Amino acid sequence: MLKRKFIILVVVCLFLIASSITYAESAEKSGTITIWSWDPNFNIPIMKEAAERYTKDNPKVTFEIVDLAKADVEQKLHINLASGVTGGLPDIALIEDYNAQKYLQSYPGSFADLTNKIKYSDFANYKASLMTLEGKVYGVPFDSGVSGLFYRTDYIEKAGYKSEDLNNITWDKFIEIGKTVKEKTGKSMIGFDLNDGGIMRIMMQSAGKWYFDDKGNVNLLNNDALKEAVKIYKAFADSGIIKQTNGWSEWVAAFNNGDVATVVTGVWIIGSVKADKASAGKWKVAATPRLNIDGAVNASNLGGSSWYVLENSKNRDLAIDFLNKIYAGDIDFYQKILTDRGAVGTYIPAQSSAVYSSEDAFFSGQKVYTDFSGWIKAIPAINYGVYTYEADAAIFSVMPEVYSGKISIEDALKKAEEQLKNQIKK
Repeated sequence: MLKRKFIILVVVCLFLIASSITYAESAEKSGTITIWSWDPNFNIPIMKEAAERYTKDNPKVTFEIVDLAKADVEQKLHINLASGVTGGLPDIALIEDYNAQKYLQSYPGSFADLTNKIKYSDFANYKASLMTLEGKVYGVPFDSGVSGLFYRTDYIEKAGYKSEDLNNITWDKFIEIGKTVKEKTGKSMIGFDLNDGGIMRIMMQSAGKWYFDDKGNVNLLNNDALKEAVKIYKAFADSGIIKQTNGWSEWVAAFNNGDVATVVTGVWIIGSVKADKASAGKWKVAATPRLNIDGAVNASNLGGSSWYVLENSKNRDLAIDFLNKIYAGDIDFYQKILTDRGAVGTYIPAQSSAVYSSEDAFFSGQKVYTDFSGWIKAIPAINYGVYTYEADAAIFSVMPEVYSGKISIEDALKKAEEQLKNQIKK
């Protein structure tokens, strides 16, 4: 009798074990996650690294990572979302931060609400705010465009300055130092395209302002940060401290060839700065100059993008789980992409890792990523609105008249504001 009960018990146990194995197998994640992105030297290999990490624990999940030009990603998204045809859309799309609100506001309900899916307190505040609409958060933060003042220590020292003299300066001080650098070394202070809005955006964000107010209304004429930024651009043109460049290649060549003393831009430029092997050990990075107005800080941002899950994608929940596990939870992943690709994420837990605090011989032994991580936390959170690039175009349509002195800064901003308002109405 006891033997029979024992046999029954064993059979029951084996049945339960088999059932649990079957359940586990049936619960195993599977499916194909399709992703649209751009940049075969940055975003694509980083996403492939993320996919490889996820499939180690989820071998039945596959990835289709589609490499498109940035303009093609944007066009395809707009065409599909506007037509309401969701069948041709990916599960995940990379969207530039400047354009995030345009998608969210133009196509309500098209992107998955991730408010309670992702721990946003683990990301830089300014980044999460860019993907927030009416209290709901829709993206997973990715790379930072935290800016810095890269400078040649040899040129600065030859001009009679020390590294401390570049700490937390204003743009007015930057121009003052630039004049001395030009006089003492013959080098221009900075390579600069007078028709490019990158540094103007850096200036505005450091003061917590943009081309639009918090409600999305055009705010050019009465924008103290923009007015000061235009004033600085005019001062650049008049001061003789810039080496005028046109386009990416000329701009990069200006600092790779040793023609300029500084570069002010996003952290993503590090790879290009390091391309000039001969200047290793002659560079350092200081905090971004600030505008000479109340509320401005020595921290800002230029560029950056984030990942968005399409609400109606077939593998929506799987895509969310993937982004949550890797981009919102894998510290080692962020260390690897920093080492391999120079990618500085906005995931705060990763910023206390050894890789972020290591000394960089190229930058004179400076712990550059520790400094950038600190500046990330100080970047003012703002709303980029829907028409950033349209505002850029309106501003720079009047800048030639500002440079020539044919028009005052106030009249130029009034003219640009009227032009932008008329364009938005169309």
